[in-house]
Amino acid sequence: MREGREQLRFDAKTFHKRARTFLSSWKASLNRGPSDELFKGATAILIAVGDMVDEYPYQKSLAFEAWLLGNEISGVLLLLTPEKIHFVTNENKAALLEDLKQGEKQVPIEIHKRTRDSNHNRKLFEQIAAIVKEISPEKRIGIIPKQRYSGGFIEDWNKVYDEIKTDLVEVDVSSGVASSLAIKDEDELKTIRNASKISSLIMRRVYDTLGTIIDEGKDMTHEKFADEIQIMFEDDKWLEGRISGQDLDFGKLESCYTPIIQSGGNYDLKTSAQSDEGKLHTEIGGIVLCSLGARYKYYCSNIGRTILIQPNKTQEKNYQFLIDLQRHVVDTVKDGTKIRDVYSKAIDFIKNKRPDLEKFFLKTIGFGMGLEFREGNYILSPKNTRELKNGMILNLSLGFQGLVNENPTDEQITNERSAILTDFSKKLDSVSYTFKDETESDQEAKKENKRPAKPTETKKSPPKKSAVLRSKFRSEEQHETPDQRRRQHQRELAAQKQAEGLARFAESDDPQTSQQQAVFQKFESYKRDSSMPKEIKELKIVVDPRNDSIILPIFGLAVPFHISTLKNASKTEEGDYVYLRLNFLTPNQATGKKEDMPFDDSDANFVRAVTYRSTDPYLSEVHKKILDLKKTAAKKEAERKERADIIEQDKLIELRGRRRPQRLPDVFARPGLEGKRAPGELEIHQNGLRYNSSKTNQKIDILFSNVQHLFFQPCDHELIVLLHVHLKNPVMIGKKKTKDIQFYREASDVQFDETGNRKRKYRYGDEDELGAEQEERRRRILLNKEFKLFAEKIFEASDGRFEIDVPYRDLGFNGVPYRTNVLLQPTTECLVHLTDPPFLVITIADIEVAHLERVVYGLKHFDIVFVFKDYSRTPIHINTIPMEQLENVKEWLDSVDVSFTEGPHNLNWGPIMKTIKENPAEFYRIGGWSFLDEDDKEGSGASSESGSEYQQSESEDSESSSDESSYEDDASDDTEVDESDESAPDWDELEEKARRADERKQVAKRKDTSDDERSKKKFRH
Repeated sequence: MREGREQLRFDAKTFHKRARTFLSSWKASLNRGPSDELFKGATAILIAVGDMVDEYPYQKSLAFEAWLLGNEISGVLLLLTPEKIHFVTNENKAALLEDLKQGEKQVPIEIHKRTRDSNHNRKLFEQIAAIVKEISPEKRIGIIPKQRYSGGFIEDWNKVYDEIKTDLVEVDVSSGVASSLAIKDEDELKTIRNASKISSLIMRRVYDTLGTIIDEGKDMTHEKFADEIQIMFEDDKWLEGRISGQDLDFGKLESCYTPIIQSGGNYDLKTSAQSDEGKLHTEIGGIVLCSLGARYKYYCSNIGRTILIQPNKTQEKNYQFLIDLQRHVVDTVKDGTKIRDVYSKAIDFIKNKRPDLEKFFLKTIGFGMGLEFREGNYILSPKNTRELKNGMILNLSLGFQGLVNENPTDEQITNERSAILTDFSKKLDSVSYTFKDETESDQEAKKENKRPAKPTETKKSPPKKSAVLRSKFRSEEQHETPDQRRRQHQRELAAQKQAEGLARFAESDDPQTSQQQAVFQKFESYKRDSSMPKEIKELKIVVDPRNDSIILPIFGLAVPFHISTLKNASKTEEGDYVYLRLNFLTPNQATGKKEDMPFDDSDANFVRAVTYRSTDPYLSEVHKKILDLKKTAAKKEAERKERADIIEQDKLIELRGRRRPQRLPDVFARPGLEGKRAPGELEIHQNGLRYNSSKTNQKIDILFSNVQHLFFQPCDHELIVLLHVHLKNPVMIGKKKTKDIQFYREASDVQFDETGNRKRKYRYGDEDELGAEQEERRRRILLNKEFKLFAEKIFEASDGRFEIDVPYRDLGFNGVPYRTNVLLQPTTECLVHLTDPPFLVITIADIEVAHLERVVYGLKHFDIVFVFKDYSRTPIHINTIPMEQLENVKEWLDSVDVSFTEGPHNLNWGPIMKTIKENPAEFYRIGGWSFLDEDDKEGSGASSESGSEYQQSESEDSESSSDESSYEDDASDDTEVDESDESAPDWDELEEKARRADERKQVAKRKDTSDDERSKKKFRH
């Protein structure tokens, strides 16, 4: 603790609760006999704590005292018996200990006061010695050996104890004490979470500071850098600004140990390592190891990261495997698992995936942690047979010692962190730095690896999605232009896609693209005759909506037909007669949608049609009932297909009792819940999120296991600040199926006044305009901060299942993904539009290829089509992208390793994807996506006679002779056509009209007959 800031207080409730727990464990051990390894039959336990020695801050006796009393105090002797606890200390501390004699279910305690009279103190110690002899007839006294203290108190006690210990049998009860301290209660877990959060925050600051050192080329030693990190633990103002909303006492915060910084090839992966005076190495290919830990209210945390500087492919591969190994080990840490099994499963994983690394693996992979930094009884080693229990805290430390990096100077790769609690990302792009070309200024050096690539028009060179840039030295690219580099990279990506496709479909169909074979459905109208309605006795046509069936009288028998077997029903009237004709589905019918309907036996006899004639107008009523039943059945079938991909989620595990969930109040949800629009609360629970409406009992549950992406979009340049969740599998909200759920709060001035979230009652006058603007800026900053902190809490609670993604507005471009022109913004992993519904979330990893259409000189807009790796998904079209953004879009696609092509025409992707899905292996065998490049090579002035078999046939496009103004009128009318109007032109047709109008402009301006001829060329649709 920091000097002068500690206040000594004891919590009686916590003391008696933990004392009862300890004594119960001890008594259970005594019942098992002296052979029990925990307390070894000790009938009394002596723990003496003297003045603390700085060289030994972590001692088990001190940890036990802090656990029992909530504070570390010196000059105390504890004598524990199964029925009572004795304290020996000075008068001041004895007065404080008197506070423990209160509350319910007290453990009996007796306090013995020492004075300044040495004779009195000796008699007091002799009295304690006599109690020891009296209560321990078997003379088995439990002690904690190897404790190192100094001071007069411990010397006086040792003099008395040395006289009697020859008559006693000392037994080591360290294991028993350790077992009680290993399982943490909820208060302890909360304290360790706070300590871990502080460790993660400081690690983020270390990462940023190291980036500044690299950018500015500073010379610094490991020891000096470690001292700077040590000072960060005392920067209360900085910590308070980043941990808001929590009542933390930073006076009880300190570092567990002096931070450890290592680089330059000399690494020690033990916890006892120290920072030396060597120079901090920040060269290309270098590796910096950083370890630090925060100690809050005596509870320890630890975090370690391997920071890679311009890593090579081997380093990337090893580091990524280490992350995969850590995930595997975390999954094996469960209640009841033996520690040695955790280690053996880690070894098995290495043998299976990377056997070449087995000999470099560490001999221990972590240890228990709590009041002691390293709980010796719970070291994760191959020989430890102890079992893990719920409530234990483990520090998982994985690494490979002795790996040789053949290129630069560094030699080890490791990763170390507190299991689950420390949330600083381990992903490669979060713990690595890359350098820009030397032609760029030092001030533009890259710090944020997760930021998407910048367009070529900007001064910053485009960073890759990978942590390694394609070129590290100017000499490698001195003869290449950015466009040449991009073309070369695209050729490499195209070749890679072709090779992956050939391998993917070499032997069998890919499960994502294999055709879904139609399945024969067996319909059962009635299980037995008695279930049929009574009306059948009258031998009339009976429509039974309850069983979705029609019962027809045929040759005096009531024959039921399920409504799904009915194709259509028609009614005609001729004179006094009404004719009712029922047509049924049968094999080999060329009837559109249902022609491929499967049958159990196509060679069986089928009833194709039945006609009834009657003068009774009842047939008209029957016809109407049949049509209504048919509509109802079609609606049910549509709903069934709509819900087919909905997976039933697990139940949300709520946080109850003292563990109250984190809340984000006054937020709205989209899609909205039924009823009147009202704000609600978003809560973080153990395994997911819950949104509760404030005025209804409706709720939305989102499990972390079903979250694919989490987006935070600030309210800068927007009217709302939002958190957006994109799901792996759709869920039902009310009667709507959705994969995107959004929680937002409005930030507009009319929604708030100066006091908070209430609606304003007046408007600002001109004299208050400046103050209003300042107030709005302040409010927007606070909103951004609140939502960002809540997003970080979600990330922490999810155990790193997903990252927080932020759209980058400066990289955005306008386009029409649906029917409205919107701003599309790239993120680290996606391309999104989140401001207004319908939302758009395209995961970059799911994209197979992107094709840029209508890339023709003279046009003002172009389109882009994203084809997905799952060929059953319909390609997404984004239309009407300004031609000024063409280079930016190309550069962004290239920077995130998306293979793209471009062409002058719009392709009909429906038949193309159908042909590919029918035989993907053949598609890749004849060249795969290279046909798009061939289309590009044809140019905009010539039509292809041979082309590709995946290309639509050409048709002559008759050009209208109407002038430009008439087109504009038509276009404005067409854009407002209702979706239900099937004859309305789609975006492709409208954009083709725009292209022709633009070309006519070029003809008028240039008066070039060749251009005029080109404007009348053939186009594909």
